[in-house]
Amino acid sequence: MILVTGASGQLGRLVIESLLEKTAASNIVAAVRNIDSVKDLAEKGVHIRQADYTQPDTLVTAFANVEKILLISSSEVGQREIQHKNVIEAAKAAGVSLIAYTSILKADTSSLILAEEHAATEKLLAESGVPHVLLRNGWYSENYTGTIGMALEHGAVQGSAGEGKISAAARADYAAAAAVVLTRDNQAGKVYELAGDNAFTLSEYAQAISHLSGKAVIYQNLPEAEYTKALVGMGLPEGFAGILADSDVGASKGALFNDSKDLSTLIGRPTTSIEDSIKAAL
Repeated sequence: MILVTGASGQLGRLVIESLLEKTAASNIVAAVRNIDSVKDLAEKGVHIRQADYTQPDTLVTAFANVEKILLISSSEVGQREIQHKNVIEAAKAAGVSLIAYTSILKADTSSLILAEEHAATEKLLAESGVPHVLLRNGWYSENYTGTIGMALEHGAVQGSAGEGKISAAARADYAAAAAVVLTRDNQAGKVYELAGDNAFTLSEYAQAISHLSGKAVIYQNLPEAEYTKALVGMGLPEGFAGILADSDVGASKGALFNDSKDLSTLIGRPTTSIEDSIKAAL
């Protein structure tokens, strides 16, 4: 059986959908903190198990008789390393044959603050001895299109990425890639740098919004401190706002660019363009 952690989340649900296209529901386990959140998946025949990254006992129980696990990185930045350690130890105890981990683009060399816990998790995996494959996900297009309404309202996209190229793709593209890896043999030891085929700058992103919406939208490049302040003004906690601003500065230096085409090769089609993601959000 294939188990997906965080299966009620945005990425987890998409992975389950992709897996259902490749294997029977009886081969899939959705591991979630709140079982009620995935009643719809249970109705499709997917096995549901309660699992909490912070409660190791639930993980050991959830992983029984599981062959492969997709460890979707925790959403709790700052707590990821210990939570992922709990998952890895439980997976090892359960004798799983493979852990696939959703890491971050170029985790082993990235200067992003956001990459630190991913790099630490990759180290834990290496030390665990459990066969594993790294899915180093680039930026989700939804990271931008999720706030497209605000960009249209204010006539501006804000950031600190300068003219740095960003190889983003739709979350569904990354989910499809995870499903391919989980249903293929001989994946242990592989490292996939997953990114969109067609990189763009935030200036180009703003221009695309203007073109597709018919409303003028510009890109405002801000110093890191000002962008952090702007994100706090949008309601983000100061610590997380700082991490996002740091990621934008990293993008200006190439941290979110990759032209490996690993993602489109895995899914057997071009990745979703930023234009198509904008259309879906409008």
